[in-house]
Amino acid sequence: MKIGILGVGNIGKTLAQKFSAGGHDVKVANSRGPESIDAEVLKNGAAATTASEAVRDVDVVIISVPLNRIPDVVPVMSEAPRDALVIDTSNYYPMRDNKIEALEQGQVESVWVAEQLGRPVAKAWNSIGAKSFAINGTPAGTPNRIAIPVAADDPKDRQATMALVEETGFTAYDAGVLAESWRQQPGTPCYCTDVTEDEVEHALATADAARSPKRRELSVAVFAERYNDIMVTPEVDVAARVNRAIFM
Repeated sequence: MKIGILGVGNIGKTLAQKFSAGGHDVKVANSRGPESIDAEVLKNGAAATTASEAVRDVDVVIISVPLNRIPDVVPVMSEAPRDALVIDTSNYYPMRDNKIEALEQGQVESVWVAEQLGRPVAKAWNSIGAKSFAINGTPAGTPNRIAIPVAADDPKDRQATMALVEETGFTAYDAGVLAESWRQQPGTPCYCTDVTEDEVEHALATADAARSPKRRELSVAVFAERYNDIMVTPEVDVAARVNRAIFM
């Protein structure tokens, strides 16, 4: 499968490594140009390209950039095939990124992304911490395997995205249509809590749209105080324990 990845931060980097190691034809790009992409991202065979080239002639486009950078992605996506599966992995953190009025008013993150791009979008890999994603993948059938919810309006897109999630070492859970993907956004019980196959359904069902933004901000404040840095990526065990205490 041909996969283009826009963004090589912590999640994009791991996706590039996992999919290229699995035999997929992977192209990656960032906003600074191919020469700036670290060799670690490319170690399993992914190719560094420009953003336009990364989305050209691919089966899947994975967008892994801060949501305030989505307007920069819009013109790039004109190069992508109209039938390419588009997957959004991003999350909204207004205290870290520029505020987006529609999201401040409660619009669902990936619904907003789909509207900006003018094409269907699936939501996946946003609900797992970067370090957990890098090290905690396990084979199917492993007890207490971590689950990742997947949302998309088209059932075929949802199933295709779920298959890719399984390839990365996590149980894919059908989370329904994109409008319901707020249940896997920051501040909800599914978000960065390493929920297992047995926990994910309940975690999604008990998400509280009114309370999740406050819980999101509380979590950020806890980690900022602990590490004296709002941009820090916490250790895996610390992140899951703190988020479980706040979100679940």
